[in-house]
Amino acid sequence: MAKYVFITGGVVSGLGKGIMASSLGRLLKDCGLKVAAQKLDPYINVDSGMINPIEHGEVFVTEDGAETDLDLGHYERFIDEDLNKYSTTSAGGIYWKVLQKERDGDYLGQTVQVIPHITDEIKEFIYTAAKAGGADVVITEIGGTTGDIEGLPFLEAVRQIHAEVGDENAVFIHVTLVPYLGVTHEFKSKPTQHSVKQLQSLGIFPDVIVLRSEGPVGADIKRKIALFCNVNRDSVFECVDLPLLYEMPLMLERQNFCEIVLGHLGIKDLRPDLSDWKAMMDRIAKRDKEITVGLVGKYTKLHDAYYSTIQALHHAGIEIGSKVRIKWIESDTVEAGKEAEVLGDVDGIIVPGGFGERGIPGMLAASRYARENNVPYFGIGLGMQVGVIEFARNVLGLEGADSTEFDAGTPHPVVWNASANGEGHKNGAINGEGHKNGTMRLGAYPCAIRKGSLLEKAYGKAEVAERHRHRYEFNNDYREEMEKAGMSFSGLSPDGSLVEAVEIPESDFFIGVQYQPEFKSRPNRAHPLFREFTRAAMNRKYR
Repeated sequence: MAKYVFITGGVVSGLGKGIMASSLGRLLKDCGLKVAAQKLDPYINVDSGMINPIEHGEVFVTEDGAETDLDLGHYERFIDEDLNKYSTTSAGGIYWKVLQKERDGDYLGQTVQVIPHITDEIKEFIYTAAKAGGADVVITEIGGTTGDIEGLPFLEAVRQIHAEVGDENAVFIHVTLVPYLGVTHEFKSKPTQHSVKQLQSLGIFPDVIVLRSEGPVGADIKRKIALFCNVNRDSVFECVDLPLLYEMPLMLERQNFCEIVLGHLGIKDLRPDLSDWKAMMDRIAKRDKEITVGLVGKYTKLHDAYYSTIQALHHAGIEIGSKVRIKWIESDTVEAGKEAEVLGDVDGIIVPGGFGERGIPGMLAASRYARENNVPYFGIGLGMQVGVIEFARNVLGLEGADSTEFDAGTPHPVVWNASANGEGHKNGAINGEGHKNGTMRLGAYPCAIRKGSLLEKAYGKAEVAERHRHRYEFNNDYREEMEKAGMSFSGLSPDGSLVEAVEIPESDFFIGVQYQPEFKSRPNRAHPLFREFTRAAMNRKYR
């Protein structure tokens, strides 16, 4: 029987519950346990796919194509397990399923209510996560803050699960803010007390409390919170601000966090082996170089919109022994002919994914600058498409070459919606569900790699599977012409019908990929393409 860990948040949002859940997942995995992690989001959106990245951060895509909250990226990076569609849902997703069942007559004419129908659907989702992966422990993070009206059905559902599986099979961890008042020079415990009291009024009694704070709160505050919140003193933990998020598992374990949580679950005599994690932290500390990567994007006002890309760059830096400084460049600010003003001081240029025509001229200018000045260039998704459009215009001389996403009437649609133009996807890429993101290629698809290419040198394999999230594809009508002009199509779908990766062999590093490799990067195992991109940037700086 699986054990269940439920993580809630109090006082304010943005406390890092996802990092907390991920760190616990790492500790439990290093105890030899099989861990599943999931996020329950209270918003009404059916999933994260249609939410503006500037409002909610990046959309993280799983192997099976689920569009999820960026916290799932934390789970994968820390726990090093591929998640799936059972790893996330939302209030909208739950209500959607219940309403579909009601329309199909599954409730046999019953009056459909929050309790039991919504809560039963939530419980079934949580139980399924345990069954699907054969997990020993399921870590479930409840999004939002205790007291949010939309989160109440989720809290009621996990309360019921605790009652159903028993005390030794479920534990509640409450992550809460302990603010510091500069005027009086003291930490204040009252917000935490009120947050726990609110949880208790809902029938949930936290077993463990994690205190988020700017610095150590001290034994007196911990003792006071234990007393007023009715938890053991050894079950109150500090979680202070850290310069590097990957330090958190070690910080928690110094306080015997894993032992206490396992004790609440009735599991004895297990200790995490953190030797690999500590070795990684040692490599981080020993980095003795620094490179600057210019990230040219359209959502740079919120850095979380590119969170996995940021982390993948840092992972690569760990592996090559270099710190990676990111220069954030809003693509609207890059003007043709003046690229050097904003790009002249970078060692490499990365153009990540995105949708829509805003900011495209700046991305095209950045791609051209990289190609003409032999600056390492890495285009991801939209960044690859920008690279081939720029090449078509300025190398092939195809005036007006574009993507039909930006110009439906372009005379040279080098990038197009293959499905809309009757081509379809021979590998069943488009799911055709009828809504806007039902025409997207989502999840992992195979990529056959050309022998002798830079792509093959990076991966060291003849075929890989990478995750996709896009609607438009390279137009094969232009493949032969571009290849003759010097662009190599080094990654294709196994049947050859879809272009997965391009490169310019004459450049030290100019690669564009249709997929999003950042989702598969890990802090202790950098993604090969990010590793080789940062290595090329380092070679450029230190040659």
